[in-house]
Amino acid sequence: MITFFQRGGLLIYPLLACSVVALAIIIERLFHFRGDRRRNQESYEIIIPLVEGGLFQKARDACVRKPGIFTNIILAALDVRSQGRDEVKEAILDAGRQEIPKLERHLVFLGTIAGITPLLGLLGTVSGMIKIFSVIAELGVGQANALSEGISEALYTTALGLSVAIPALVMHNYLREKAENSILDIEKRTIQVMNHLFRKDGMEPAGRSAYSDRTKIREVEN
Repeated sequence: MITFFQRGGLLIYPLLACSVVALAIIIERLFHFRGDRRRNQESYEIIIPLVEGGLFQKARDACVRKPGIFTNIILAALDVRSQGRDEVKEAILDAGRQEIPKLERHLVFLGTIAGITPLLGLLGTVSGMIKIFSVIAELGVGQANALSEGISEALYTTALGLSVAIPALVMHNYLREKAENSILDIEKRTIQVMNHLFRKDGMEPAGRSAYSDRTKIREVEN
């Protein structure tokens, strides 16, 4: 391993740094999505029955107790519910613009790493080739030991650059898809809450629904 870094040239070190950053981002995002999915599901099971049952203050209190992307959006909607449907829509949009980017945090850096590491590898290849041609110009083609340094730099940096870029690109696309799925799920649940906040005519705040899940509401109240 030490020989690998010694013979790979200076560009090995930024490539190694990129690999460490990419791995850290991937691990952090995987744990984040796993925890966020669990928190959102718990919030759905608590908030939606309360709103459906017309228990808006209890729903607001629950949002305060369980901060998260979904609950922060619903909290913004509940705070302006008395001002009408248009104000609620605007509050949801404003809160969404602030909360949704949290799902895509650090993904831009992962995408950048996936893009620049092949270029760093290519730069290492070019640097190695320059060294090879310099040795040939000075000593001729028969000096294998002198040529090996340039060949090693050209091959090692390319190999490491691709080894970092390929999994980084795969995980970037995978994590972005998970973020988009979470966004779609939150949007669907937010619309569901919005429909319960107002009557079908879209003008008056909804009262308690006769069809709400009273069992879940009693569990929350207790």
